[in-house]
Amino acid sequence: MLGKLARQHDPNVLVGFDHADDAGVYLIGPGTALVQTVDFFTPMVDDPHTFGQIAATNSLSDVYAMGGQPRTSLALVCFPEKADLAILERILAGGLSKMIEAGCSVIGGHSVRDEEMKFGYSVTGVIDPARVLTNGGAKPGDRLLFTKALGTGVISTAIKKKAAKQSWIDDAVASMTTLNKKAAEVIAGPANDRFIVHAMTDVTGFGLIGHAREIALASSVSLRLHANRIPLLEGALESVRAGHVPGGLKANREFAEYVVGYEDGIGEEVKTILFDPQTAGGLLISVASEDATELLQALNAAGVPAVEIGEVLSATKPLIAVEP
Repeated sequence: MLGKLARQHDPNVLVGFDHADDAGVYLIGPGTALVQTVDFFTPMVDDPHTFGQIAATNSLSDVYAMGGQPRTSLALVCFPEKADLAILERILAGGLSKMIEAGCSVIGGHSVRDEEMKFGYSVTGVIDPARVLTNGGAKPGDRLLFTKALGTGVISTAIKKKAAKQSWIDDAVASMTTLNKKAAEVIAGPANDRFIVHAMTDVTGFGLIGHAREIALASSVSLRLHANRIPLLEGALESVRAGHVPGGLKANREFAEYVVGYEDGIGEEVKTILFDPQTAGGLLISVASEDATELLQALNAAGVPAVEIGEVLSATKPLIAVEP
């Protein structure tokens, strides 16, 4: 809908909404720009404190995906008028715990009465304008690295249907409450010029294919993904087989599958999970081939479970090729 509005012309807007980037970037002075993002959603787990942690982790992720450092945040709250305020207090406490971990100050917020509970944050970070990482810029020959694992969408759906095993829930919650801070520091820390990273995005609501599509279109390239290298959370494929498929996954697949070409040997469950909408998902990184191994090792050494899942190709059809 934003694309239908009149365009503003401000030379200080370094990154707007033109290419569906993770956050906006606004120049405020020599060597300094703001990174701004906002995100909120309904609960996907029963525990209020955990929900608050997940919401904060998810909101912070877009700043990290741009290579920025979160500085301040504003809480966004929708809460039923007759609900127990102790629940809201636990949600806020959970969110605050992750903001403290990120070094991001909560400086206010806004609430409205709403029968459907929702929570999230508007987050502002800082970044060197010369070091902004967008979803454009991937080059043929680059290697594609991915942190975290897919499956939070289908497992969250299984949780809502009371069909998820506790081990699935534990793994999904651990993923959704892990900040992308360490990964961003390795990739784009203030003193880090070791790696040539051409593009980066976090994999969230549009699923792996949806966000890979954005990189391909913004960079005028094609991508090849290796399905058997893509990490999956425990219970992800079982949730798909049981039919615990969220509406967002179906919408993602209807929207983006036309750009995908599958080679023989890829099962329907795997095809489905590639479109799973993620909450607080991992980073998809396009790095120069000569730096890929060293960056992968550095991420793993920092405790980030990164793997190489594909490569960047010259523009061709299909836009995204998926191989076994």
